[in-house]
Amino acid sequence: MGDHQDEPRRLSAAQPHCPYCGLEVDRVATLDHDWVLLEQDMTPLAHVVPAQHRWIVLSDGRVTVYGVCPPDPAQRCRIEHRLACPSQPLPDLWPWLTTLRTENDRQARRREEAAREWPDAG
Repeated sequence: MGDHQDEPRRLSAAQPHCPYCGLEVDRVATLDHDWVLLEQDMTPLAHVVPAQHRWIVLSDGRVTVYGVCPPDPAQRCRIEHRLACPSQPLPDLWPWLTTLRTENDRQARRREEAAREWPDAG
């Protein structure tokens, strides 16, 4: 009768961890009755975070994406842990910038290859 194995398991009140990197995260309810894992102890100014990645904390503790552009200069927001997770690929936040970086990388490699092929006859 007093066997502890017959008792129901209790949920742990421990801080949740990222399933990819194992770091502690904040698991927060959203307005859509879902959950999101947010980076701990980080509240950057909203204007430095792309609109679709700004999570604003509401008065009841839930969060919602805040896509107002431009936001109030003093507005703070939260970011999803997946943006900072070292074990997940970074999403393509600005496709045009990713394309520019790819093109710049290609040009730099071509320039480097050309320099190896043709020695400086100076």
